[in-house]
Amino acid sequence: MQETGRIFLGSSRDPQDAIKKGEYLDLKLANRHGLVTGATGTGKTVTLQILAEGFSEAGVPVFCADIKGDLSGISMRGEGKDFLVERAEKIGLDPYYHDFYPVVFWDIFGEKGHPIRTTISEMGPLLLSRLMNLSDAQEGVLNIAFKIADEEGLLLLDLKDLQAMLAHLAENADDISKLYGNVAKASVGAIQRSLLVLEQQGAESFFGEPALKIADLMRTDRDGRGIVNMLAADKLMMNPRLYATFLLWLLSELFEELPEIGDPEKPKLVFFFDEAHLLFDDAPKILVDRVEQVVKLIRSKGVGVYFVTQNPLDVPDGVLAQLGNRVQHALRAYTPREQKAVKTAAETFRPNPEFDAYEAITQLGVGEALVSTLGEKGVPSMVERTLIRPPSARLGPLNDAERDAIIAKSPVAGQYDQAIDPESAYEMLVGRAEAELRQEEEQRRLETETEKASREGESTRRAEAAEGRRTRTGFQLPDFGLGDGGRDDTKEVEEVDEAAPRRGSAPRRRRSSGYQRQTLTETVMKQVGRTVASTVTRAILRGVLGGFKRGR
Repeated sequence: MQETGRIFLGSSRDPQDAIKKGEYLDLKLANRHGLVTGATGTGKTVTLQILAEGFSEAGVPVFCADIKGDLSGISMRGEGKDFLVERAEKIGLDPYYHDFYPVVFWDIFGEKGHPIRTTISEMGPLLLSRLMNLSDAQEGVLNIAFKIADEEGLLLLDLKDLQAMLAHLAENADDISKLYGNVAKASVGAIQRSLLVLEQQGAESFFGEPALKIADLMRTDRDGRGIVNMLAADKLMMNPRLYATFLLWLLSELFEELPEIGDPEKPKLVFFFDEAHLLFDDAPKILVDRVEQVVKLIRSKGVGVYFVTQNPLDVPDGVLAQLGNRVQHALRAYTPREQKAVKTAAETFRPNPEFDAYEAITQLGVGEALVSTLGEKGVPSMVERTLIRPPSARLGPLNDAERDAIIAKSPVAGQYDQAIDPESAYEMLVGRAEAELRQEEEQRRLETETEKASREGESTRRAEAAEGRRTRTGFQLPDFGLGDGGRDDTKEVEEVDEAAPRRGSAPRRRRSSGYQRQTLTETVMKQVGRTVASTVTRAILRGVLGGFKRGR
């Protein structure tokens, strides 16, 4: 039930158990955030549902996680069950009408809603380190990977992109370490193993394209009612760290993308963070500081954040102090820690002299809560013991057929259902490696061809030299220093093949073919030489051939 400018939460009671007054949440102050706490089975889910109904009626889009499936009934018209009608009469809710609200179902795994994705780059190294529970050294290496990817224009969209980037880091670790600090291959290997675990847990479907557009979470229907964006989280809760990291990423995206608008008449979006303790369990200080900063600043962007958890101690003090609107269901106080939690919860309320908040928290029934909201000038109202109103929509889950029908009629049907794989770091790095491989193969081919040509040239030269030796007569007359007096049958061959001299012999000294002026002495000496040579030659030939006449 929603009145002008405010949401009806229920009716408070006086000490005599009589209805006192209605309790409302002022829409102008709804972006000051809130807290819904209480033990299991005390009515937190119903409170979350009536808040979502009220914001939707006011035209405010909502994002919430459906942990057990119970919230999905908000998309179906409610029924006049006896206990609901009785509660409506008891708190003076007249008329008590039934209605249904526009819902878009989302699911990281794409099974019970439209797939919801983000990219590795959008998630960032801080949240990824939290998701994979990395050490400080490993987180440092992951930051270096993001830095290099940014410098080299490598898009990190999905897990295989990050795997390829880490492999690139390991391969060039020595060079990268000189610029960015030590990149230990052991750290790279640890991150790669963590990515493998994520992939086996189904996170592979969460990273990729098309990534979620924040504008698709801020829709209204044709009647002006805010769309309730519901994340199916029953399977996601099997990996609590992924669940918490995803919601924190979404909150950070809202903070980064939405413009500053101050304090609007009503929020632009209300974000319910169910099982909020998962966000802070074992979280490093830097992450807690990040959450505190986002919660502090995001209200000026028109976003109200409502944490839903069992115990107020689950939320750090710095965050708790910023949650102005509070609904506290019953808590058990049997152990010292539980008693401390009850005391902490009671101390966060503005006291009411009519009752003791500490005792009331342990005595509250199902569907009953202590309520304090921000009033005029942002001052918290005195805490009131309140009966929460019954929901207008169905109280309980949808069946599969009903869910499928709503998904089919969704305003974002077909936009996110099919994953796409554009060119990114993986393809670019693989392309580089293939190009280098082709270049190496081409270089080896050229070297092989050059070596082959060299061997063939050497074989040809040796064959020609052998042919030259084969055609020689093998007989040569001595020159006796007479110039042309001796004759070499292989002279012409040797002049052609000067590059291949006879093995084991000294190179010949070629005779000068130029004309030289001879002196008288040189002429006489040459003539005498010819006469002697002629006589000797004839003597040799007689001995060899026996062909001359005697007495000649």
